[in-house]
Amino acid sequence: MTTTAPKTARTAGTAGTAGDRTRGRSILLTSSLAIVLAAVAIPFYWLMIASTHSSDDIFDSPPPLLPGGHLGDNLSALQESAGFGRVILNSLLIATLYTVCAAAVCTLAGYAFAKYRFKGREALFGLLMLGLVIPSQVTLVPLFKMMAQLQWLDTYQAVIMPNLALPFGIFLMRQSMAALPDELLDSGRMDGCGELRLFWKVVLPPMKPGLAALAIFLFLYQWNDFVWPLIVLRDGASFTIPVALASLQGIDNTDYGAILAGTSIAAIPMAIVFLALQRHFVSGLLAGAVKE
Repeated sequence: MTTTAPKTARTAGTAGTAGDRTRGRSILLTSSLAIVLAAVAIPFYWLMIASTHSSDDIFDSPPPLLPGGHLGDNLSALQESAGFGRVILNSLLIATLYTVCAAAVCTLAGYAFAKYRFKGREALFGLLMLGLVIPSQVTLVPLFKMMAQLQWLDTYQAVIMPNLALPFGIFLMRQSMAALPDELLDSGRMDGCGELRLFWKVVLPPMKPGLAALAIFLFLYQWNDFVWPLIVLRDGASFTIPVALASLQGIDNTDYGAILAGTSIAAIPMAIVFLALQRHFVSGLLAGAVKE
């Protein structure tokens, strides 16, 4: 009895210390996540609040923290100045078409790089990956000259076509498809599947998480793109949301209430898409992390 009691006491003390450490780590982690959440949520909250105030109220000190009564005026000014209803439709159409077409190109290219053996495959893939480190501004002038020669300026295809083969999208799908067993493809070929049917029936179904992640990335990429649409779109009727909002900034007078109202509207679809598909987004990115 005299020997067991100290051992029991030491065991209880060790368990208590381990429990305290676990509880301390949990509190630290929760506090850190709360700080990060506040850092992300507070600017978004202020954006929504500021969109309901006039430009004069926005610059008050301290800034307004509760909703105001000028949302309707800001939306009216936004529609009158930029035709914002048409601008939203332009952005939705361009982003949707780009997402569908670019997802098809990136998926097919990723499949070819992952599952086909051809001469120069690694060199070609390495050359493609250079696109991840080359600034996009370097290609603006050649692309603009190409669009002018094709007479595509101020058209939707000028915004959509140049970035269909996005290097990051091809890399993501290639890494996802590299984890697909070659035996599965061989079984499909032995059953008489052609290459296109094999791709559609065998390859794509397991790739849904990766496709969802790619679709979210492509949609947000195109939805937020500003520089290239600003260069190739000239008519206000074909502007996308970032270009239309930038056009509201004047030299002498800028209606910040209208701009922030438009920014709030532009942020809502992105938040909805990401929150609805975040599970697929995370699992798709993890699938892209598989090492060959």
